[in-house]
Amino acid sequence: MPLHAVTEVYGEPGLRRRLALELDRLPAEHRHVIADAAGWASMLHAGQRRTREPYVNHLWRVTLRMLCHYRVDDPDVLIAGLLHDAVEDQAWKIAGITGHGPPPTNEALTVIAARYTPRVARLVNAVTMPARPEGADRIHYYTTHLAHALDGEPWARVIKFSDFTDNGVGIIHTVGPLVIRSARKYRAAVPILRDLLDRPDTPLPADVKDHIRRQLDLAQRRFTAILAA
Repeated sequence: MPLHAVTEVYGEPGLRRRLALELDRLPAEHRHVIADAAGWASMLHAGQRRTREPYVNHLWRVTLRMLCHYRVDDPDVLIAGLLHDAVEDQAWKIAGITGHGPPPTNEALTVIAARYTPRVARLVNAVTMPARPEGADRIHYYTTHLAHALDGEPWARVIKFSDFTDNGVGIIHTVGPLVIRSARKYRAAVPILRDLLDRPDTPLPADVKDHIRRQLDLAQRRFTAILAA
């Protein structure tokens, strides 16, 4: 069953159960640490929502897509998938501090590296969008950062493909004024993601790359239809 269909029919409990079933295929030592990350992600994002649903649904789908459709079983990559928005959204909570001003990104990444591995922290950092400077163009800043941050991080690209698929192909499950705003931003990212996907060092089998190309094509058609309307 498609992941968004699981979401519509069974909600968060269904996605959580699906993740548990898929993790059963992995070695016990990997399964336990990924399950720990899933529980931590759920706690970090507790109460946070994405328009129609709990935010954690997005994290489950991003990770499940890598497990089921990309055939990724690397625990560091799967943990980073579960935590890919944690530093961007919940840096204060991760660092365990309160305060004002810029979020404590470095402190949060240090906590992640200590709890899991420095590689997990590096992957999360690569897919974390830094705060946009005042006056910077929203779309240009996003696409420039995307190209730069993923250039030297092949496995972070894999996380971003799944994240983008969930946001881009899944844009039809979004409601409100965010739809048009997101379509404009994501449409500009498609050529960059195609280039990253086609690189020889992107660590995915050819058939998985073909699957992702089809997903990018579908997302592009949806962005075009939304913006034309």
